[in-house]
Amino acid sequence: MSRIRARWWLLLLLALVGGCRCGDDPNVGGASASFRPQVEVVDFGRVLEGTQVRRSLTLVATGRAGVTVDAVTDAPFFVVVSQIVVAGSGTGTVDILFSAGSTPVEGELVLTAGRTTAKVKLTGVGVRPLACIPRSECHDSRFDLDSGLCIESPQADGASCIPSSRCQENGRCQAGVCAGQPRTCNDDNPCTVDSCSPTQGCVTANVACPVPSNPCKVGVCDRNSGCKEVDVADFSPCGAVSCKAARVCLGGTCRSVTPPDGFVCAPATPCQDEGKCSAGECMRPDAGDLESVFSAELGGMPVAEDGGPVLLVDDGTVYASVCGEDAGCWLAAYTESGLLRYESPYEDGGARTLLAASDAGVVVLAPEALEAYAPRGVGELRWRTSLAFADAALDGGTPEAVPGTTGAGRVALTKEGDVLTYVTWSDDAGTEPLRSRLVLLSADAGVPLAMGPEEDGGGAARLAVDDARGAYLYTPWDGRLAFTDQAPAAPVTDGGTLMAFGDALEDGGIASLSLEPLDASVPGGASSLALASGRLLVGSQAFVDTDGGVLTALDWDAGTRTLSPLAEPVLMSPGGATGHAFAFACDHTDGTPCAGAELRTVLRSFSSDDGQFLSEVDVLPSPVLPGAFHEAALLEQNTVGVLADAELPNGQRQAWLEWIAFGNKLNQCSLPGRVEVAGAVFAGDLLHVALRRDGVWWLESYPLGGRAESRGWPQRNGSPAGTRRAVP
Repeated sequence: MSRIRARWWLLLLLALVGGCRCGDDPNVGGASASFRPQVEVVDFGRVLEGTQVRRSLTLVATGRAGVTVDAVTDAPFFVVVSQIVVAGSGTGTVDILFSAGSTPVEGELVLTAGRTTAKVKLTGVGVRPLACIPRSECHDSRFDLDSGLCIESPQADGASCIPSSRCQENGRCQAGVCAGQPRTCNDDNPCTVDSCSPTQGCVTANVACPVPSNPCKVGVCDRNSGCKEVDVADFSPCGAVSCKAARVCLGGTCRSVTPPDGFVCAPATPCQDEGKCSAGECMRPDAGDLESVFSAELGGMPVAEDGGPVLLVDDGTVYASVCGEDAGCWLAAYTESGLLRYESPYEDGGARTLLAASDAGVVVLAPEALEAYAPRGVGELRWRTSLAFADAALDGGTPEAVPGTTGAGRVALTKEGDVLTYVTWSDDAGTEPLRSRLVLLSADAGVPLAMGPEEDGGGAARLAVDDARGAYLYTPWDGRLAFTDQAPAAPVTDGGTLMAFGDALEDGGIASLSLEPLDASVPGGASSLALASGRLLVGSQAFVDTDGGVLTALDWDAGTRTLSPLAEPVLMSPGGATGHAFAFACDHTDGTPCAGAELRTVLRSFSSDDGQFLSEVDVLPSPVLPGAFHEAALLEQNTVGVLADAELPNGQRQAWLEWIAFGNKLNQCSLPGRVEVAGAVFAGDLLHVALRRDGVWWLESYPLGGRAESRGWPQRNGSPAGTRRAVP
């Protein structure tokens, strides 16, 4: 009986021991404890770089017993609380952070409780936002994370803004456009000309009083009485000056005097002190080389159209079109102190040639198109306009795609910067007959504003703009000199004018330009046209009044020599009294050509009253060496500045800056070293030169010792900016 009871208790004990399961909570008898994640992947989506996003993962208990779960992951993912208690038959939550970079990433969340381990995939895309800059003052731009794009929206009407034109102020947004009030630039000074530039704001220039016919008088402006004439300083030259006889001003009258010893017979230059008379001879100290104000490497070769500008200068900026061997071609802009403003590559890498510059843009000739580049900033392309203007309708119709040509001397700018161009094209793939048309393009977009009628013929032509009257066109192949009126200026909100030479049609069409032939014609002339003070110098052959007055031929009768006038430059004094032109001179009269040093380049000056010859001087630096003439401009005090070079016996070349007045070569200064000159421009008190020295192309600037004349027709392309516009 005792043995039977012992076995029963033993069986009961074994049963109790067998009912114990490892992993169960020791305090909860008979209950299982485990878990599982509710999802296998946690996706954070697209997240901005530098920000954090929080996601929650639910853990589900798989038994009646509670369980403690450890959560671990690696950067850029982080667990907020690393231990999570999941109640029996319930749920718990793991909070995870994603710290976004700029790339897609993947990670893993490891969950552990006892001998149970679960893994959850973590994904996220870090997104670097675009720099969203609104396209205009009255728009906001924000980065849209979902699309990865910038989205613009207009600001509310009435929001304060800064107008794009400095000719407006107190700007307010209206329908996404910043509109301001016209700025008043009048300074109440009758001796200043006040205007407004969209890029500079109010601009003031001194009134240019008429140039007196008496060389011993000068026009000055008085605030109370306006322009009047006063005497120039005594002993100012009014004609040829030597130490044997000199024409000088005394008491406002030009007189001939015998200069005493010590008389200044040659002015000082940047490379040489003034000359003084001694025993009837002009004694001057030795001259040295000019010292450059700056020298900057261009990085390539400057390019220019034949007869067109190599350099342009406008508003303190020097422009060059440059091509490198492997780097394509670009527009380069420098300050007048030699600092690089920008190098703007042309889109196709091809060559462009400079035409004109203003604060509205730098106009260049591209293949079968005109382009304009911004004068500031990075020099971005502002517009490109095809030269296909054949059969263009004047009511807004679409012109046929017939390639056109234009170029040096056939582009002029109005004072607003609008582009006036004379375009020639062929009707049949480059063969005759030629057709031509005068076109006006807007400064801001290059769209046609006005057009003249299609005309038979074509070829070289020259334009000149008179701000007060209109534009003149000379076509040498038929000798025509024509004029187009300037329409009355229509005011616009930025304080400027709507346009010149024909108002744009209200329906967006193209206005008509009329060309009226003047009475005077100049057949067979060179491709040149200069303008100053109501007089034109046409074709290097004749003076003509701008109202079509009687033609006065230039005296090119050289007697025992052959003179071949050059097309350009032709220079007109600010008062229009004197014209200057250049010619090749050859002493042969039997028709045989001159060779080497026999062929000279001369400067002739003429009276515009009767066309008579006033003076002549050889402009080449050496009287015995051959050379080349490069550029000329009018300087102060009736002086012509000339850049020319000479070919040395060893084949190298050296360049000189020369000063010429009243038929006398006053002085000359050599540029340093042996150089090859590509082109130059006179601007302000500097001469800017593009040249090659020791195989490297440079842009260099040299002092003039005075200032280049800004009125009249001062140099080859009409102005330092090539605008072909007479400045009043």
